[in-house]
Amino acid sequence: MLVFYPLFAVLTLPLSLKTILVTRSAGQSSQFTKLLQQQGANVVEMPTLEITPPSDWQELDNAIARLNEFDWLILTSGNAVEYFFERLASRLQDVRGLSAIKIAVVGEKTAFILKQRGLQADFIPPAFVADSMVANFPEPVSGKKLLFPRVETGGREVLMKEFSDQGAEVTEVAAYQSGCPVTIDPAALAALQNRQVDVITFASSKTVKYFCQLVETSLGEAWQTYLENVGIASIGPQTSKTCQSLLGRVDVEAEEYTLEGLTQAVVKFASREVV
Repeated sequence: MLVFYPLFAVLTLPLSLKTILVTRSAGQSSQFTKLLQQQGANVVEMPTLEITPPSDWQELDNAIARLNEFDWLILTSGNAVEYFFERLASRLQDVRGLSAIKIAVVGEKTAFILKQRGLQADFIPPAFVADSMVANFPEPVSGKKLLFPRVETGGREVLMKEFSDQGAEVTEVAAYQSGCPVTIDPAALAALQNRQVDVITFASSKTVKYFCQLVETSLGEAWQTYLENVGIASIGPQTSKTCQSLLGRVDVEAEEYTLEGLTQAVVKFASREVV
């Protein structure tokens, strides 16, 4: 059944008449798109990440084979959850093999994805960034064995380095890979070329990096001129640093480092623009 909303109701939403470019990976943008659309936005999706299996499963398989040796499983993204448990299942094991292991996750979204698989996180740091996990970890890690399934290349090293410095035995294994798509979605490219985009959102440093690569390839050396009047919205401090480095600015940063927080940051930015 089609539901029609009165035009005045649509136009009073905070992001009505605004076009927001979403740069999340293909297959992961739907939730964020829905949040923005609920605020009245016209959303253009431009995936700047492709999530794929790692180049080699061997290290992860070896870790899964001795899963009961670890004290903690560290999961810092939804991708880590999905790829780890898919591989766990393919090795003819199930979640009961995790009964002796505590699980720490970064962020409520990661915890939610974990819960969908029937597991509850034992620890979620108060701030949804990896650094907060180290600062607030619920027990001393000296002598503990930590399993960290992570992106194969390009991830931040600080989390596991700090745990190692505190005496933990850290096993890092590639669970997935993230890379740059070959081309830009034509609709997204047209929106940028025609200067129809009001805000570009970035949910990770890699989305910033690959966005710049893709746009420069498609629009040439003068690509930054197409962004002159476009707001740059970041999900958190690390992403903001990359925006500053590659784009020269950040116009608004989420106060809570979640997609909901990023949505509210975009709303906040748009309301300032109206004023």
